[in-house]
Amino acid sequence: MEALESLPHISRLSDRVVRVLGQNPGKFTLQGTNTYIVGTRNPYTLIDTGEGRDEYIPVIESALKDVSPPSNPEEPDVSDIILTHRHHDHIGGLPSVLALLRRLWETRNPHGGVSFRPPRIHKFPLPPDAQDGQVQSVLDSLAPGSFTPSSSGASLHELSEGQAIDIDTTPALQLHVLHTPGHTLDSICLHFPADNALFTADTVLGQGTAVFEDLSTYISSLQSILAHRDKEPGQTEYTILYPGHGPVVTEGPKTISTYIQHRLERETQVLQVLQSSQGTWTPWAIVSKIYAAYPESLWLPASHGVILHLRKLEKDGKVKFLGGEGKDSQWQLA
Repeated sequence: MEALESLPHISRLSDRVVRVLGQNPGKFTLQGTNTYIVGTRNPYTLIDTGEGRDEYIPVIESALKDVSPPSNPEEPDVSDIILTHRHHDHIGGLPSVLALLRRLWETRNPHGGVSFRPPRIHKFPLPPDAQDGQVQSVLDSLAPGSFTPSSSGASLHELSEGQAIDIDTTPALQLHVLHTPGHTLDSICLHFPADNALFTADTVLGQGTAVFEDLSTYISSLQSILAHRDKEPGQTEYTILYPGHGPVVTEGPKTISTYIQHRLERETQVLQVLQSSQGTWTPWAIVSKIYAAYPESLWLPASHGVILHLRKLEKDGKVKFLGGEGKDSQWQLA
């Protein structure tokens, strides 16, 4: 993998967007989870909350005080928090962020003359048969009164495809929700016309390639966000990507097209291996052919990717699953 670009802890990306790193760098999180403060004045909208590292709170506090300071002391710092998907490195910081927002308010309004209006928490719902205990655990840990529940009393305000979210009461400043399953079932992207940008969360990264739960669905989502650009000329275009990890992508559509091309090329390689010999193949055997030039230490994670390709090819009617588990499962051409 290419060397990671060095990113500041806090970066103003435009007049309307500030990126704050989640202070959780790692193999899969790259420089750390990107969280974003969106808007021109308070109350702002916060996209994602990091994983809950103690080191994140002074950084986001500095961003809210010094880079995006409140212009209206009688309004909260943040009115809305959008969670882009269920993974812990995006939702785990929610309790500590909510505690910070109340503390900032009480410091600014020590006499309690104006009541605190806690933020709404937004997220695209998971299907009923795919609920995530980790999400529920985070929600259960939230202090009473630290957030504004939905009209039904639920902790989360459910997002929907095509929904527009107003930003800091500024006319025509909106985020538009695009449901983009694949990385996870509840993954979303957010189109931000004011910046000619798309917040892609973990669907498209700033460096490297994304992981996914379902390849067929993932490719469909990539194709749908490419097609979104042409949906309403003058309103749905975007050029740059604000990803969930890594630096800003300046050639967004080109990068998305490259993602699609890379996955389809890998699919062709898998098919070519299957076609090279009659009989059955395991993912491990396929990996040994495709990744023969790479260290064997990389084969196990590569086999996971091959399995996802095989599942897609099974949906497409091109291969058959014969049984077995994981890297030793048995597959053949249909």
